[in-house]
Amino acid sequence: MRTRTLLISASVLAGAFLVPIGTSFAQSDANRAADNTAINQRDSGHETLTPMDQSNKPSDLKMTREIRRAIVKDRALSTDAKNIKIITIDGAVTLRGPVKTDEEKADIAAKAAQLAGDSNVHNELEVAGR
Repeated sequence: MRTRTLLISASVLAGAFLVPIGTSFAQSDANRAADNTAINQRDSGHETLTPMDQSNKPSDLKMTREIRRAIVKDRALSTDAKNIKIITIDGAVTLRGPVKTDEEKADIAAKAAQLAGDSNVHNELEVAGR
């Protein structure tokens, strides 16, 4: 019985210390603007490719997978860069989304061109903040 009381007390005490830590993380996320309404409106017009346009041909899926793996393996790239959209249709690869720097944009395009061929890559990556 005493062990159970000690465990409950320890859990309550640990929880009391974790609550302030969790709220500081939530506050830092609240300071970031999360509104991407303009981008969503642009993509809803079907004038640009979205991941929904990705071909289901095995060769296209394989190409997208290989490019994604090459990007994710590169530790120098930011999380934003690793989360870009890669859309392959009939061997043509389109890269879309925000990256942090011009160097990331060029590095990702080079990785895609190495795997898909330079003439098959359409680089629509955007440097954030521009």
